[in-house]
Amino acid sequence: MKPSCPQADVIDRSGTVEAMAAKEPPTVLIVDDDPVARLAMAGRIKKLGYRVREAGDGLSGLALLRRERPELTILDWMMPDLDGPSFCEEVRKDSSIGSSQILMMTSNDHPEHIAEGLARGADDFLSKAASRQEIIARVQAGIRTAKLIRQLEQVTEELRNKQALLDRELQAAARYVESLLPVPGMILPGVDLDHLYRPSLALGGDLYNVVRCGDDSVGLYLLDASGHGVSSALRSAALATFLREDSLLRYVGSRDPGAIVTEANRLFPLTERGDYFTILVARLDLRDERLLYATAGHSGACIHRRSGAVEWFTPPSLPLGFDPSHRYRTVEMPFRPGDRLYVLSDGLYEVPNSRGELWGKERLALALQGTAGRPLKEVLSVAVEEAARWSGQDCFPDDVAVMGIELKE
Repeated sequence: MKPSCPQADVIDRSGTVEAMAAKEPPTVLIVDDDPVARLAMAGRIKKLGYRVREAGDGLSGLALLRRERPELTILDWMMPDLDGPSFCEEVRKDSSIGSSQILMMTSNDHPEHIAEGLARGADDFLSKAASRQEIIARVQAGIRTAKLIRQLEQVTEELRNKQALLDRELQAAARYVESLLPVPGMILPGVDLDHLYRPSLALGGDLYNVVRCGDDSVGLYLLDASGHGVSSALRSAALATFLREDSLLRYVGSRDPGAIVTEANRLFPLTERGDYFTILVARLDLRDERLLYATAGHSGACIHRRSGAVEWFTPPSLPLGFDPSHRYRTVEMPFRPGDRLYVLSDGLYEVPNSRGELWGKERLALALQGTAGRPLKEVLSVAVEEAARWSGQDCFPDDVAVMGIELKE
């Protein structure tokens, strides 16, 4: 016995349905209040192998069109209650029957007459004195057009359904990525954390975390995978796995930021498509009141001093993967009570306005200084809101990730 395959069954059933639909002849609706003219036209259409439906007035014809959805409607201009042009207008108001082509019959073929009919929704015209050959040609052309429109409608609906499914999957993946982000609040006694994340799409390539390293040390990182979407998020998740405490002990054997970034550079080379990471890894040593950090292509970090000054980290070296032999160095900075550390993606300060001018680090620094003394959460929200106002857009063109760490006095 041939094994059953559910997928094959679906394909076979789908193919059968499509074959049956292909064998079903097109339908032509004739709407004319003259029974003799209607009978004569129906006879000609049936000889072409098409199904024919008839209506003796515009109102019943419109109801029949909505029920049968014919490929083509041959419509008389002059009718009581609902004339041809008004019939066309009613059809064009209803998107569910918009693919039905309308061939208007008229004995008045003046240009202004035809222009009015086309403007009110007819697709083509047919003179009541037309020859048999012209009738056949125009009917066949109308049915071809209707079939093409319906094929496009079907493709559009399939694409819409696939996009809806993809959106749901992206949203689920985005929720998973957000579940990897740190929990705001007190990390250690006297050390507060807050953060804000706005992916440019349903799924972004930015990821960050903060972890305790004993009773007097805090480790943190912010990474950014080039590009957006599922691929970037998956690559970011892979690098985040490497940055876990147990993985670092196995691969690096220390918490030194320079050593961590150097090993990440070796393990995550450029992909065949040229995808890469930028990253900042840092460790806050509470006992010695110092901050140790190393960067690979990432320059979005600064300390807002208690004095009010904003100090940006030194310019970064190469992103990960460009030179597997490169060694990244650890930089040391003082970090004292009252200071705040901000680590952010370039999507925040490189957001452009309508003229293409970037918001920039100077404006970001002014925003931080203008909110001195306010809670971390408010500072981050104000900075992002000011950047959004600068861009004039509801959505940032690049992922925006920013976290703040404050050492309480």
